[in-house]
Amino acid sequence: MNYRNATQEDLPEIVAIYNTTIAGRMVTADTEPVTVESRQHWFDIHSPEKRPLWMVEDEGVSVGWVSFQSFYGRPAYDGTAEISIYLHENTRGKGYGKKILEYAMEQCPAIKVHTLLGFIFAHNIPSLKLFEQLGFKEWAHLPNIAVLDGVERSLNILGKRIY
Repeated sequence: MNYRNATQEDLPEIVAIYNTTIAGRMVTADTEPVTVESRQHWFDIHSPEKRPLWMVEDEGVSVGWVSFQSFYGRPAYDGTAEISIYLHENTRGKGYGKKILEYAMEQCPAIKVHTLLGFIFAHNIPSLKLFEQLGFKEWAHLPNIAVLDGVERSLNILGKRIY
């Protein structure tokens, strides 16, 4: 598998992959598709050195993307990052998420991230199992803080100390 820094030209694909997850109400709190323009600032705050956004390819074919985002935006939390993994619809459930998360954890020392967080809806059992399989623990449970199509949903924050 190949991991490369995302470029501006990748942003439409990143948004398209993200938008495929909205209807399922399992992965994101967005309820309507987002636009490339609306994700520009989010894209711009990533940096290869500290908060990378990688495109993931397998044998030259795009699998999805992974991003690191700062937690809480204060200097004392610089070593903590939230990780997000989004896969093309046809690559989900094939083990790519595990490979990507393992690779991301291996890269954490190079980007000075000692603590990794995953923000996962409590009803997203496949993602919870993936993170737990790789040693993440539930560090917080925020009951019924989101409403998706009139249904209250809880959010779990899973964490792992990397080094």
